[in-house]
Amino acid sequence: MKLNIQSNLVSFCTLAAVLSSIASTAYAQTAEVERLNWDGKENVELFWQRYIASKGGLTWERSSEYPDYDKVKEGDTFMVELKQGPCLMEFFHGRWRRANDVWRWGESMNEYAACPFVFD
Repeated sequence: MKLNIQSNLVSFCTLAAVLSSIASTAYAQTAEVERLNWDGKENVELFWQRYIASKGGLTWERSSEYPDYDKVKEGDTFMVELKQGPCLMEFFHGRWRRANDVWRWGESMNEYAACPFVFD
């Protein structure tokens, strides 16, 4: 019985360490993204490029066609290109959203280029 309790304790501690490592990595990645602030003066597309770079690049190629829904994952990024221009999209909680709707960098960003038209 004593050996079984020790073994379970070691397994629990190992699991706790792994979960702590995962949580701290996820927090560090989120914290890195959250540090990006848009001042309303910086060119929107340059800001998007900085944001995309902080996430390791676009997940999906820039296009007028959305990626297949079955292939996208939470946090994927995509630059939709409409006749009005581009709009950075992020897959969040099961659907594509304007990245600004996820991060709330600034209200005027939703009026930029194609952003007012992505849901038409």
